[in-house]
Amino acid sequence: MHDTNGLRSEMRILESATEGVRKDLFTDAFAFRPLPPLGDGHVLVRRAPGAIGRYTRWLPHAAVAGFTALITLAALSERPEIGGVLLAAFAGIPLITTLLRPVGAWWLSLGAAVVSSVVIGITPWTASGFVSHLAVMVIVTLRTRPRLAAEMWLITAAFGAFVTLVRGYGYDDGTFEMSVLSGILLLAVAAVRGMRESKEQVAAQVAVTEVERSRRTVLEERTTIARELHDVVAHHMSVVAIQAEAAPYRVADTPPELAAAFVTIRENAVAALTELRRVLGVVRSEDPDAFAAPEAPQPTLADLGGLLANVRSAGLTVEQVTTGSVRPLPQGVELSAYRIVQEALSNVLRHAPGAAARVEVSHVLGGLGLRVVNGRPDRLAKPSPGAGHGVLGMQERVTMLGGEMTAQATAEGGYEVAAFLPLAAGGAAA
Repeated sequence: MHDTNGLRSEMRILESATEGVRKDLFTDAFAFRPLPPLGDGHVLVRRAPGAIGRYTRWLPHAAVAGFTALITLAALSERPEIGGVLLAAFAGIPLITTLLRPVGAWWLSLGAAVVSSVVIGITPWTASGFVSHLAVMVIVTLRTRPRLAAEMWLITAAFGAFVTLVRGYGYDDGTFEMSVLSGILLLAVAAVRGMRESKEQVAAQVAVTEVERSRRTVLEERTTIARELHDVVAHHMSVVAIQAEAAPYRVADTPPELAAAFVTIRENAVAALTELRRVLGVVRSEDPDAFAAPEAPQPTLADLGGLLANVRSAGLTVEQVTTGSVRPLPQGVELSAYRIVQEALSNVLRHAPGAAARVEVSHVLGGLGLRVVNGRPDRLAKPSPGAGHGVLGMQERVTMLGGEMTAQATAEGGYEVAAFLPLAAGGAAA
């Protein structure tokens, strides 16, 4: 049973190899595949002065044509009269055909060798035929896949060995020299071709990587904008909604039209918040490092006074307590601390109407401590769509800096947000 499986495996390998040879040498062997001119990026075209660059593109074609002319003249000098013309055709036609039909050109060259040995009765590797067949195999290898070089060499060597055995030419007919020299040349050309393709693949991969890196940068920038929109715009929209809801109760005998206008303002603010959180849900990122380096000027702890004044104008009673030695902090720590306090106070406005809040900022050794705590609300909070992104955003900022955070209800019925932001993750203070 084991021998049967091994035989089947060997047969599959043989069939695969045979199929590869059939596709390379027989399927569309004479298909029209013209040699394209050199591209604009080629070193010869770039260095060519002026209008000469247009003609430099056709340098490979000119080289093949010139080499074909030399081989043809050499063939004409080998044999007088009609024999020289025949040898010139055998040597020149396959060479010039490599510009249009590379695989077919090799078959023409091999066919010329067969006619020379079988029909005419001379050695298949005359001087011109020898050089021509080598050149054809080299050009075909340069224009096709490297695997084709091994297939051409094997068939050429097998044909030469067969002719040597049948015709009895011995080593003087050039078969041995053809096998050795063609093997060395084709191996070198295939190696160079493989190295060139590897470099092209690496260059293509680098280009793809650069595109992906650019795309990732764009996505991270969009995510940063989305997060800042949530932190800034949602906060101010919440303040607008709270002020619009509280305004009718601050004026005695509010006209119905004015009360209706305030209701409309609050409804529009809540609708805007809903749409904002919906967009945020589409573009938000799971990578906290995307927010590590904002490029626009951002608020710092020095701006907390304006933030507290803003929420006080919305009716929130809040006090600030700062302890420790106040000192400049890294930009990431300053921004994250401001945003955490901002989001925590926005949550108090939304979820604990009528409650007083306290903001504690503690400058301690090795970091910054924050604590935002509010008391029990004095009335029922209205439902807030999209709840949950605020606490998650605070947690993302703290995690980004390698800190710790808790957000939980207090025993008195309020809520507390406490965070510690270490200075080591944020870099040196400015």
